[in-house]
Amino acid sequence: MAARTKIAAIVLGVAAAGSTLLADTLVLRDGRRVQGELIGVYGREIEFEERSGFSRRAMRIPRQDILRIEFDNPGQGSGFGRQDENAGGVPRGMRERTVNVTAREVWTDTGIDVRAGSPIYFMPSGEWRWGPNRRDGAAGESGSPFNRLRPMPNQPAAALIGRIGDDLSAFIIGSDPRPVRARASGRLYLGINDDVLEDNTGSLRVVVAY
Repeated sequence: MAARTKIAAIVLGVAAAGSTLLADTLVLRDGRRVQGELIGVYGREIEFEERSGFSRRAMRIPRQDILRIEFDNPGQGSGFGRQDENAGGVPRGMRERTVNVTAREVWTDTGIDVRAGSPIYFMPSGEWRWGPNRRDGAAGESGSPFNRLRPMPNQPAAALIGRIGDDLSAFIIGSDPRPVRARASGRLYLGINDDVLEDNTGSLRVVVAY
């Protein structure tokens, strides 16, 4: 019995650690950071489940009090749920559009409207320059340090990022071929994870399947 109890405790501990590692982070304008999971966006409020160890608490927060939401996943931290399904390629029957994402624009309008829950595939190519002697593709800078001024401070500088609707929906795309499952409905925008755009040049060619 003692051995079983010990094994169960280890399993629960691993599960709890996993839920913490994969937590979304709610960044409030007063500087607080809350880990958990985004449940949904409802008008002027968002519903967020705070998670701390084995404790969980649902909260409703006015959107005006939120600076941003940083999403995470087992791959590259996509806030919209990176999927392992169909990792070998894009399923047949999906619509595709090619978008030129420039390094000097905060957000590029893809002209694509997506629905919550739908999978989105991103196939980027090319490189952009984001400063003197700095040149990267969609994956961004290797070993990139934290920078609170970037749209996604915890993600690589110059990585390809996206959002749906408003800035609360920012998520990492990078070069991960796995699909992203949208948590919100609205217009899809793509951009570069950089805080200084004036010295940027170049663009990425991104094929979006949706």
